[in-house]
Amino acid sequence: MKFHAIGLGGAGCRIANHLAKRYGSECTGIVGFDTDVEELAQATSIDPENRHRIGDEAGGAGLGGNLDAGFAIGTDHSKEMSRAIDQTQPSSAEAFVLLCGLGGATGAGFAPALGSALKTITDVPVYALCTLPAASETDAVPEGELGIHRPNVASNTQRALNRLDSVVDAFICFDNNRWLKADQRLVAHEDRLNGTIVERLASLFGAGESDDGRPTAQQIIDASDIDRALGNSGDIATIGYAEQAVEVDRGSRFGLGLFGSKEPEPVDTAKAVSAIETVIRKAARGKQTVEPIDGRANRTLLVVGGPPSWLNRQAIAQGREWLTEEVGSGALLHGDAPDPEANAVYAVVLRAGIEPDNWLLKTDTDP
Repeated sequence: MKFHAIGLGGAGCRIANHLAKRYGSECTGIVGFDTDVEELAQATSIDPENRHRIGDEAGGAGLGGNLDAGFAIGTDHSKEMSRAIDQTQPSSAEAFVLLCGLGGATGAGFAPALGSALKTITDVPVYALCTLPAASETDAVPEGELGIHRPNVASNTQRALNRLDSVVDAFICFDNNRWLKADQRLVAHEDRLNGTIVERLASLFGAGESDDGRPTAQQIIDASDIDRALGNSGDIATIGYAEQAVEVDRGSRFGLGLFGSKEPEPVDTAKAVSAIETVIRKAARGKQTVEPIDGRANRTLLVVGGPPSWLNRQAIAQGREWLTEEVGSGALLHGDAPDPEANAVYAVVLRAGIEPDNWLLKTDTDP
């Protein structure tokens, strides 16, 4: 699925920058919007023409956690942002993904207005990939302990979610707190966490894309499958991922010349079953972008990828059966992604319509 990525605010632009650096080819375009000039200048992997400072009233700085100011500036400048996105020729995009942190003011403030504007001009889905603040950022932590104190983080998160709920088709959430140890500061580990975010996003949306000349999947995943899995009712989704290195016999490099031709040796079925079973279980039970309370989901998408010789049909079928029982729903879509150049087998498990184990996602009415 080709998607257009839009970074909003400091956190969103940093994620967009990682995406541009590592997986730019997965996107039809990557754009960044922020009120903070210095933050925007650091997103060096995004084309300078696609980085936009929004809101002269902010004076080139951030909004200091003032979400109402973020809502106001986002509303006033939503058409300006839409025009800037249109300049990047997003006509081939099969989805728009808004990247933002929910604890601040700029990204969380801009996202509802921009999402609403996009819904009026396009028929493709609009998703939000949202990061949730770490415990060290919440109002309950005194300034100076564990990390940088930010005002109104918890209330900003809940208010932004309420505004976005009626705008975006689905949320993919990333719980920063789950990916940090008790003594770790977000500022010191943000690069690692952003790398994890974009790896999982790219592994999901890139599942249905293949280069010319690559083997055809046994079960192809396309944009409509991802759309069906995520839904269009503002549900919360989470992504699990796991991989395992495998030995790959790619045959003789000498071809049909003097030394003859050597076809790759078939992979032992037991080894293929073991590898695929392992990555599916790790992707389903390992660390998720946001943890479901009981592992259950209304809809699930499974993608298994790797060297074609390792994508054993029996193993994938057994993995699907196990995952169906694990998530408690028969609404499971699946596909495979053969890659002759890969040296590992991997699995992506998308759960949508989950009940997340994070109190910040228990929203109240926005005043």
